[in-house]
Amino acid sequence: MAKPLVITPGDPAGIGPEVTAKALAGLALDAVVVCDGSAWPGELARVGSVLPSQRGVVLLEPPAGAEPVEVRALRLATTACLEGRARALVTGPIHKARLRARGFQFNGHTDFLGHLCGARPVMAFAGGALRVALVTTHLPLSQVPGAVTRERVRYTVETMAQALRDQLGLPQPRLVVCGLNPHAGEEGVLGSEELAVIGPACDDARSKGWHVVGPLGAETAFRLAGDGHVDGVVAMYHDQGLAPLKLVDFGQSVNWTLGLPLIRTSVDHGTADDIAGEGIADPASMVAAIQLALRVSYQM
Repeated sequence: MAKPLVITPGDPAGIGPEVTAKALAGLALDAVVVCDGSAWPGELARVGSVLPSQRGVVLLEPPAGAEPVEVRALRLATTACLEGRARALVTGPIHKARLRARGFQFNGHTDFLGHLCGARPVMAFAGGALRVALVTTHLPLSQVPGAVTRERVRYTVETMAQALRDQLGLPQPRLVVCGLNPHAGEEGVLGSEELAVIGPACDDARSKGWHVVGPLGAETAFRLAGDGHVDGVVAMYHDQGLAPLKLVDFGQSVNWTLGLPLIRTSVDHGTADDIAGEGIADPASMVAAIQLALRVSYQM
């Protein structure tokens, strides 16, 4: 018997429970939902879904305690994957500021999962027309140049290439790497990071046999990806990668964490507090996250 997916809807005050319930209502799959049990049956009724026990979906109540329910749920779900009781983890959105105010010490799911797994995660996105991996994630822009190191760029490139090969089944993945500065530094005129750091990191990856183009200006890199000439883009910072991705693929793109000893996918949107509880949230990204998790877990 195939192992189930394990799903954490995320912040109970956001749209995560709603999009999870809607996604499960439209999909036939074996899943375990780990969430705030007091709110979950009402969410199912609100979207017209049948109860979990009638759908092969099991509801688990996180244990009581001071830790926020969405964090406790993530701990339980991660443990299930690490112990081999679940095939993959799919997560709904969390609210970083609210969690920080309650003592959560991480900048999001990705950092926390790295901590739980003792691993070094890479934030990536897939599912639509573009695939993107980020060298840095939730950092103030002023801190990005110092965080873009040769080793970090190389690790991101190689981790993405390995995932595209081993988890998506692309035998010879082709990657393009963005520069940090406009026009990839214009040979040092507009910045030196490409010559001193990013270019050598690309050389390191090429020396190991990976197909890597760059560093190139971000506009050129994404044009190559959009035209299908490469299989993935490595961006230096959050908005460099996610602005074009969400313009093209919003609702189809999936947050896909690489470098973990488990499969984890997530929605590509936030908690959308302004529409939470209104029953109008679009579950497309949650559906896409579930589908990518299934695809990757079957591939492996």
